[in-house]
Amino acid sequence: MNRLYPVGIQNFEKIRKDGYIYVDKTALLYQLVKTGQYYFLSRPRRFGKSLMISTLEAYFTGKRELFKGLDMERLEKDWTVYPVLHMDLNTRNYFDYESLVGILSQNLEEWEKLYGDEKKDRVPEERFMYVIKRACEKTGHKVVILIDEYDKPILQTISKPELQTEYRNTLKAFYGALKSCDGYIRFAMLTGVTKFSKVSVFSDLNNLMDISMDRRYAELCGISDAELHKYFEEDIHALADELGTDYAHTCELLKVNYDGYHFCYKSTGMYNPFSLLNTFAKRQIGSYWFETGTPTYLVELMKLHHYNVEEIEHIVTSGPVLDSIDAASTDPVPVIYQSGYLTIKDYNAEFENYTLGFPNREVEQGFFRFLLPHYASVSTSKSPYEIQRFVGEVRQGDVDGFLDRLRTFFDDTPYELARYREVHYQNILYIVFKLMGFHTEVEYRTARGRVDLVLKTADYIYVMEFKLEGTAEEAMRQIEEKGYAAPFAADGRKVIKVGVNFSEETRSIDKWIIKM
Repeated sequence: MNRLYPVGIQNFEKIRKDGYIYVDKTALLYQLVKTGQYYFLSRPRRFGKSLMISTLEAYFTGKRELFKGLDMERLEKDWTVYPVLHMDLNTRNYFDYESLVGILSQNLEEWEKLYGDEKKDRVPEERFMYVIKRACEKTGHKVVILIDEYDKPILQTISKPELQTEYRNTLKAFYGALKSCDGYIRFAMLTGVTKFSKVSVFSDLNNLMDISMDRRYAELCGISDAELHKYFEEDIHALADELGTDYAHTCELLKVNYDGYHFCYKSTGMYNPFSLLNTFAKRQIGSYWFETGTPTYLVELMKLHHYNVEEIEHIVTSGPVLDSIDAASTDPVPVIYQSGYLTIKDYNAEFENYTLGFPNREVEQGFFRFLLPHYASVSTSKSPYEIQRFVGEVRQGDVDGFLDRLRTFFDDTPYELARYREVHYQNILYIVFKLMGFHTEVEYRTARGRVDLVLKTADYIYVMEFKLEGTAEEAMRQIEEKGYAAPFAADGRKVIKVGVNFSEETRSIDKWIIKM
């Protein structure tokens, strides 16, 4: 097989000219450009937004030859050439205000070379309005505006409110130029990971149609199950051969690891395209999406607001909350959802509420793997090894070993977390046991002020109770008095009861008691 997989390639022209596999989305793009004018689309990173923008650019610049054999060739008859202003904000790190102004000026200078620079000394939004008008007047055609990753500057300053406000005000005025130049614009599309609302960048640009949760365009980015089998059937068979398994099991592996994204209720589940392409190229299942970038801004937001990590798996919320982000909000859920770490699992029509959950194994396991070093006293490089050692000790019945290892995770808890120490402890425990749960059976349930845990391996069942500023003896007494181990009496495995106490003074595990 000499198939070319466009891993990391976001340029439509390169994909088409060099013979890379292209999943044809052009019928949806044709529908998009023929039925509306201003659009916004939010999708997770590496989900095909940039390729979609590149495809639109090729279409609007009349590159008909690139669409040979695609749906667009059959649908489009005119192939009018329009002036296109394409800006990608993903190409820079926005560590200060000058970096944002710099990228805006860089794009404006390129456009001004083509259409006139008489306003080059004005503020960015005035220059943008002038370029739009001049491009229309000079070419005789209305302008197409494509802005990719519009929100990167705002996301990068999510923990720096003053700088974020500066960015927001600048971009609000800049994007507002689109509304002022409505008569000169044929089509506009903005994409990003998140949608900021209210006093944010879109308040002056209220004529955008947000298609992020629009069922008509749910398949615009990503790969559906039908597309998987249409374009990659031979790759599935080749992967099965490489893994030494059968076709059906390989399909199930792909679904469990990469499928499950639902961008509106009852929409088709979508596979992560980046992970699929990597899997077929390397003939190996892996956490490819997570390896390319980590959601640092999510952890910053969760820690900033002392978010209880356990709540991430029990989220029921409304459409308006998911649809946009208020920059002043303390709720990290909309950011987590829009970034692709949670997806829609169910919808209650009566109360108009959505139930959220992890889309697949890659995201769930990757998310908790990434969180651990940010909460516990363990380095990023040692985190996977520590979990491996945990699981090994649990499987061997080495309670002292794995509790001693767990204790090191609580070392160096910052003093400033004193008010939120209980949440911090529970977050570490929850993350650790979730990661262990990918290799052992875990039943983890919490209530205010206590944590109960049941761990099951092939040979052992652990029944554990955790106390904060109590005693290990109290924890064990609670296990005995409430009969926590009773449901497992008839099980053939050995039951081990463990009472654990956390100390405020040491900010770590103080003592544990074990009963067989």
